[in-house]
Amino acid sequence: MERTEIFDKVADIASDILGVEIDQITEQTTFDDLDADSLDRLQLVTAMEDEFGIEFDEERLLSISSVADAIDAIAAQEG
Repeated sequence: MERTEIFDKVADIASDILGVEIDQITEQTTFDDLDADSLDRLQLVTAMEDEFGIEFDEERLLSISSVADAIDAIAAQEG
């Protein structure tokens, strides 16, 4: 899957869960920028795992703090 396709899906998920406009989200956006608390982050991860049919290990989970991190983690799982 292309990086832009992954971004579009991650942005859609973040927009839905966090209630932010999709145009506020770029690859450089951090989940802190979007005021995501720990429950929000858990929901984001769960939704991404479901959407992409993957499962993040604990080390990878701890490294995801931005949209770009999420895209990198998803691409690594798919590749």
